[in-house]
Amino acid sequence: MSSPENKATSYAIIGFGKIGKALGKAFARNGINVSVATTRNPESFESEAAAIGPEIIATTLTEAVKADVIFLAVRFEAHAEVAKALPNWEAKIIVDVTNAYGVPPEKTDGLPSASFVARSFEGGKLVKGFNHLIAAILEQNPAVNGGQRVVFLASDDDNAATEVGTLAAKLGFAPIQLGKLAEGGLLVQPRGNSWGKLIFQDLVKFDK
Repeated sequence: MSSPENKATSYAIIGFGKIGKALGKAFARNGINVSVATTRNPESFESEAAAIGPEIIATTLTEAVKADVIFLAVRFEAHAEVAKALPNWEAKIIVDVTNAYGVPPEKTDGLPSASFVARSFEGGKLVKGFNHLIAAILEQNPAVNGGQRVVFLASDDDNAATEVGTLAAKLGFAPIQLGKLAEGGLLVQPRGNSWGKLIFQDLVKFDK
């Protein structure tokens, strides 16, 4: 029997709109299993999940949040509702793929949107990432002309950022760490009606 230390990391995507499906395609492309859930009954999107690949497992929100790494691919306004699925998110990594464009700063208590989201997931380690690309780009194979499409990551937890960076590389992307949420991370967070300067930047990294 394998020890808990050897247990494979489990993944989930909460939200199965355009971004959730784009993320699902990245997992399926690389043969990595991922649970997908919404607030709806999983039977309502099971066929859409199966159409992407056998790696995409439609499940309930209650089951999905048991994963170790959870991609939050819902509307920004829905994050607090998702957070209620667990009383404590200790030891879990939440990858915040939301974009709070159009949300007045006073509604996030003046905080960067990802820092505000992090408050709802008590005990969890939040990484901002995968949100700067539109779904039509994110769903494409990230191998581009001999290079790898870039994804930007930011977190106040260095270990969590490193773990998500390792996953991003497994998915074929080139992860670039931006530092803390309220530092370099501001480049990939909207504020009010302004987009972060790196949002929508489709960059490709080439090895020398």
